[in-house]
Amino acid sequence: MMEDNKLIVSVSPHIRTGRTTRGIMLDVIIALIPALIAGTVIFGIRSLLVVAVCIVSCLAGEILFALITKRQQTAGDLSAIVTGLILGLNLPASVDIFPAVVGSLFAIVVVKCLFGGLGKNFANPAAAARVFMLVAFANTMGAAAEIKIVDAVASPTPLAIMKAGEGTLPKLTDMILGLRGGAIGETCAVALLIGFAYLMIRKVITWHTTVVYVGAVFLLSWLAYGSAETALYQVLSGGLLIGAIFMATDYSTTPTSNLGKAVFGLGCALLTVLIRRFGSYPEGVSFSILLMNLLTNYIEKLTARKPLGEVKA
Repeated sequence: MMEDNKLIVSVSPHIRTGRTTRGIMLDVIIALIPALIAGTVIFGIRSLLVVAVCIVSCLAGEILFALITKRQQTAGDLSAIVTGLILGLNLPASVDIFPAVVGSLFAIVVVKCLFGGLGKNFANPAAAARVFMLVAFANTMGAAAEIKIVDAVASPTPLAIMKAGEGTLPKLTDMILGLRGGAIGETCAVALLIGFAYLMIRKVITWHTTVVYVGAVFLLSWLAYGSAETALYQVLSGGLLIGAIFMATDYSTTPTSNLGKAVFGLGCALLTVLIRRFGSYPEGVSFSILLMNLLTNYIEKLTARKPLGEVKA
């Protein structure tokens, strides 16, 4: 920029927006509301208790950590609420309260706060906490889901049915509507897609990670199982949609370039299919996102756009 015939140089960013962290987090919360409503209808009022416990625990963990370490309070940016909401929606309605509290504190204190807070954490807190809970509290995390909307029928997850090769899978229409076993917020594809559309309209996220992730899981599953129908069940089962929309698009733990986002989504898809097909766990979404989070810096460097006029030294 020229002013009085002098060149003024300033550090980036040179393009600014009026959007704040709090505003972005509020948009994510709004986008998750349809999944919360659907989960409460499908699995009962206890779903609200589980989600509320996670949110309160995350908020309390962030506030107490700041008090103990004498750091600035950041609970007002709503990021702790988003973490608690996403984690709660990734838990079964039957989960015990104690593991929900422990998992929430692990997400906020260990994964987020100890690494410097929002924007400095190496992994998505909700994904890391869910993996931690799957390992530490396997029994309560793997309990059969009781679907309240259809006469309180306890139903194993479709992934568990496909993994065991026994049982009857729900109809595809039931899979889309969420009438199947699973976590509170992961079952209703319609509700999750409404949230995805809202985030896209609000330009909170781009399509690259989500579409590549889901599309690649479908194609790879078709190759792995030899059936397009089975591949569709793989897409609609487990936490693929909620993970691809709300966890794999986290700003601080995923690449920033569009190419990097696509590579990240492809890596998540490959790991998800491999874990589901050959791993001991029927689900692989949280594990895949966590593993790809560790590779984000490398993907960022490999896919970074070359600055105009750059000359290597």
